[in-house]
Amino acid sequence: MDVVKNEAGGHQKSHDDYPLRYAPRSFRRWNPFTVALTALGGIAYLADFSIGASVGLAYGTTNALIGILIAAIIIFVSAFPLAWYGARYNIDLDLISRGSGFGYNGSILTSLVFASFTCILFALEGSIMAQGLAVGIGLPLWLGYLISTLIVFPFVLYGMKALAKMQVWTTPLWLFLMIGPVAYLIAKQPSSVAHFIHFQGTSGHETLNGASIMLSAGVALALMAQIGEQIDYLRFMPPKTDTNRLSWWGSVIAAGPGWVILGSLKQIIGAFLGVFILTRVGAHLATEPVQQFLAALREVVSPFWALVLAVVLVVISQIKINVTNAYSGSLAWTSAFTRITKRFPGRLVFLVFNLLVALALMEGNMFAFLQSILSIYADCAIAWIMTVSTDIVINKYCLGLSPKEPEFRREMLRSINPVGVISFLAATLASVAAYEGWLGQGVQPYSALVALGVAVIMTPIMALLTGGKTYLLRDYDGIEEPRFLSDGTASTTLYTCQSCNGAFERPDVLYSHKEEGIICSLCLSVSR
Repeated sequence: MDVVKNEAGGHQKSHDDYPLRYAPRSFRRWNPFTVALTALGGIAYLADFSIGASVGLAYGTTNALIGILIAAIIIFVSAFPLAWYGARYNIDLDLISRGSGFGYNGSILTSLVFASFTCILFALEGSIMAQGLAVGIGLPLWLGYLISTLIVFPFVLYGMKALAKMQVWTTPLWLFLMIGPVAYLIAKQPSSVAHFIHFQGTSGHETLNGASIMLSAGVALALMAQIGEQIDYLRFMPPKTDTNRLSWWGSVIAAGPGWVILGSLKQIIGAFLGVFILTRVGAHLATEPVQQFLAALREVVSPFWALVLAVVLVVISQIKINVTNAYSGSLAWTSAFTRITKRFPGRLVFLVFNLLVALALMEGNMFAFLQSILSIYADCAIAWIMTVSTDIVINKYCLGLSPKEPEFRREMLRSINPVGVISFLAATLASVAAYEGWLGQGVQPYSALVALGVAVIMTPIMALLTGGKTYLLRDYDGIEEPRFLSDGTASTTLYTCQSCNGAFERPDVLYSHKEEGIICSLCLSVSR
């Protein structure tokens, strides 16, 4: 057994930011605040403003605000255990899903769900940037789509280090341009707030309507998968110690489930601005963030500078979020491809692939179908997130049927775990049936709650029916030293992989009976 005793680090360098594997302690050199600020930069997307305007204009302010609040509460509660688990064990949501109900190959389903989410959100944000360039400098939309795709490539190419610097330096300006004009507008025209509060929408429903509330919540819940992108950053959190305990928890909560607080605020601002400019530009343009902020900025500065600042806000926001979409998407596509083909082409290949798919969606004008796309996608996202979150909270810590320590290594996991796979498929199919009206028109607006309820109920039931026997192939990975120390931190002892000769920290290796030696998790994934 080839062991390198080096507690200080010495891990081989990786330009791929450790996709498909545990993020080693030697690489996690950022403080909690930097990791959190970088992760929060990933929620700079302007799609929230479009979502808020779409549901606000359609269903009225009261219904939209209640729906947004309901969605925020659900997202916060479901995201908390995932964010803690990812930061605590330094693995992404794909690796968490493997050991939390889905199995090694079963989680390919969730990787594809997440990868599609990053493409959809990238296309939405790229479309918004193209709209801004079209309004600002008259650039054709097709060229704007191309520029919005290519501009993020250099940042994502260099991984977490480049992303952290970009996110930290651009966040103050982004916050100022987003909040400043709206605050000034409200102070200058307080009557606009009263008009917004009493706006009843275009759907013809009464002021308070349960169906409209849940339809609004369903659109907002489509962003539930955003926690996956947050965890792609949170996995680089340093170990929690007595010294950094408060900052560690504060950063995990703020950048994990806390993203939805700012997200909900943006949706409310979008609804407000949509109502504010409705009579000026019409319902179609009122959902475009560039038009919303252009109108708000014109209340503060001259039309020329309003146009300049609106375009700057759109471009900064698009870069901040789409570097995250491209980064997380490349990880998700790589993970799925590697398990299907047993080949690891590297993150760069699927970075390009992710960008091409998003560009195709933009050229197909998917922005025009925003509300329909997000409503349908929400069902799959909710089914996945709630299945994994329920497995962690109930199956791991209440029932004790799911292994508490994370397991993502190929020879340790069963290929398909029915606990997560069946629960996810049942929740998805039931919610889609509800959305399509197959369960009755009265149930249709509540398809998001159907997905949530079925996932929460089915996941522990499946664990009880299987007795927790479908999670692991074996309990012992062949190495005497424990992966995690008595205080819960991961062991940093380095082990040499006999396949690639790289040095990897204890959580990322096992003794392979097939290979007859120590092997890292990635080499294990590509072994035949």
